[in-house]
Amino acid sequence: MLPSVAQLAKAAEGLFIFEDLQNIGSDYDKTLMAWHENFNDNWNEIKDKYGERFYRIRNYFLLSSARSFRARSTNQLWQIVMSETGALGGYLPFR
Repeated sequence: MLPSVAQLAKAAEGLFIFEDLQNIGSDYDKTLMAWHENFNDNWNEIKDKYGERFYRIRNYFLLSSARSFRARSTNQLWQIVMSETGALGGYLPFR
């Protein structure tokens, strides 16, 4: 499960300060597609260990996950920087 921003904020409330919050879901589509390509390019090296069922499940997972991030409506992925007491002088994100 990918938690919502509201769920993350509720869990962090009183414990952490959100220094930076960035939605990187649109980039995750590219990551999943690269994993899919690498998995298929190297399948012959591991297929005897994992079998055809694993191959189908893994491909389905990678492709359907990539699609959900590409659609930008169902899944979001956040890169979050939090601190316990606040970054002295403020936090400058690297982007």
